[in-house]
Amino acid sequence: MSDHRATADAFRAMAHEIVWCTVATVGPDDRPRTRVLHPFWEWEDERLVGWIATSPTPVKRAALEHSPNVSLTYWAPNHDTASADCAATWHLDDATCERVWETFKALPAPVGYDPAIVPPWADGPRSPAFAAMRLDPYRLRVMPGTLMTERRGELLTWSA
Repeated sequence: MSDHRATADAFRAMAHEIVWCTVATVGPDDRPRTRVLHPFWEWEDERLVGWIATSPTPVKRAALEHSPNVSLTYWAPNHDTASADCAATWHLDDATCERVWETFKALPAPVGYDPAIVPPWADGPRSPAFAAMRLDPYRLRVMPGTLMTERRGELLTWSA
């Protein structure tokens, strides 16, 4: 088991390089559902926290009401993978939505982008179609593809 900071730093670096990840939720029917989303990760004191700009659709809301946890996996063609199991919470307040919106705009590409390019969000961070989802990891896993293809590298895992 790796220490939190080393694993979290490696996770964040790989996640920000790959950018897009598959996010799984479990809905009220106890069936999993996945979607591809684009979080950014930042340090909040000594904890790694993720943020997703997303729409609070009825399907997503029902899933997180049923089980407020998500599982994320990043994958690159060289087989680098980074996974996080997280507690997920909606943040619909104007201040948080504006901060997440502005952070995405300020980050360098490809993690950073202008959320206004997403048609339902053209009205900005106060649009009812826009929400911020906070991710608080309780498990991280980072595996360089070379570990699988060349038996070189280190598997990093951390659990709260």
